[in-house]
Amino acid sequence: MLRVRISQMVTSRTETRLLVWMIAIALPVTLGMIAAGFPKFAMAFVTGTAVALLGYLWLCDLAASALGSGNGRVPKRLVLKLVIRYPLLFGTLYFFYRTNWLSIWAVLAGLSVPMASGVVEGFYQLEGILFHSRTQAEP
Repeated sequence: MLRVRISQMVTSRTETRLLVWMIAIALPVTLGMIAAGFPKFAMAFVTGTAVALLGYLWLCDLAASALGSGNGRVPKRLVLKLVIRYPLLFGTLYFFYRTNWLSIWAVLAGLSVPMASGVVEGFYQLEGILFHSRTQAEP
């Protein structure tokens, strides 16, 4: 039981850090594109990032519900969110591809923000493994 609780605490901190990394990656890119004079690119990037963040948050809710419930049943609302994730993703891409309203490449760049944050978190975790000073200080 203690092992499960420790695992949940580590997972919770990691999920929080991933969200912070996503914002830390998306915000400077968006502000940089606006400052460089590419507001449409910035808007498309924010759109892709918003869809990716929504999908990430829904997936976190589903995982927390599945791991936290004692009976192993997941609420239907969360299952619906999981089912909607990919149609929402592909629908967004298709909409911007067909209308050419915003850059499809910028939307794809925004959709890749969770992957970039995962890479950053991986380096953060690797640094914690190689240099134990941070890991010993955390509770």
